[in-house]
Amino acid sequence: MRRGTCKREILIATLVMLSAGIYAPTFAQAPRDGAERILFDSANRERAEAHLRPLRWDNSLANGARQHAERMARQNTLSHQLGGEEDFKARALRAGARFSSLAENIAEGPSAPAIHSQWMHSPSHRDNLLDPKLDSIGIAVSERGGEMFAVEDFSLAVADLSLEEQEQQVASLLLAKGLLVLNDMHGHHSKDGRAMADEARRACAEESGMSGVNRPAFLFRYTTADLAHLPPALTTEIRTGRHHSAVVGACPSNKKSDFSHYRLAILLYD
Repeated sequence: MRRGTCKREILIATLVMLSAGIYAPTFAQAPRDGAERILFDSANRERAEAHLRPLRWDNSLANGARQHAERMARQNTLSHQLGGEEDFKARALRAGARFSSLAENIAEGPSAPAIHSQWMHSPSHRDNLLDPKLDSIGIAVSERGGEMFAVEDFSLAVADLSLEEQEQQVASLLLAKGLLVLNDMHGHHSKDGRAMADEARRACAEESGMSGVNRPAFLFRYTTADLAHLPPALTTEIRTGRHHSAVVGACPSNKKSDFSHYRLAILLYD
């Protein structure tokens, strides 16, 4: 019997600073029964015992995994990438998944419990199953001659949010830091607020410098896959107490990476 194998790819977010003068993940319930359900429940049982958050089922990851599982079964071969096939990251992207981190387990075995046991007794596979930084999973199993070929794809999912939704999430963090957010995030934009929000979006799209009339005291550009936290360097600047208001601008990703991420600019005013 061939043992399972695993593979991982991760995005490292980048920051750029200048001092001046969400396709939504297709989460759904896991399959009602069968080998895929057993593997899904087994994964989350292990995570619960390790006091980790459960993995959410992602249909896009499952669809990408299914193509690979069926191909392995047809060729009776265990591999992360078969001849003439895309790698696991490309398969996930083609299936519509959005992620900032991706990992994969594959295995061949007589049953779902046996496959799960293989993975849990292999340090690298166990690490994928119990990685606290991953939050989503898609699983596919294909059978051939009484043997099961299984694929588990894990990710840290990135939602497909509109620019305004991205700005709203970051604005809430700035408000919690005691800053006045000038582009009102509750749908009641003033004329000046809209103009400043437009300037922030233009600043986000620019590589350096800034055009416009409302020059900030501090301009911070960054890319991230996590809108739940402000970058440490930005937090440090806010803590100086020099700035009392802010404007948030989001812009489309420049697509330099296959990984999904958000691109933003924060304009701080004294």
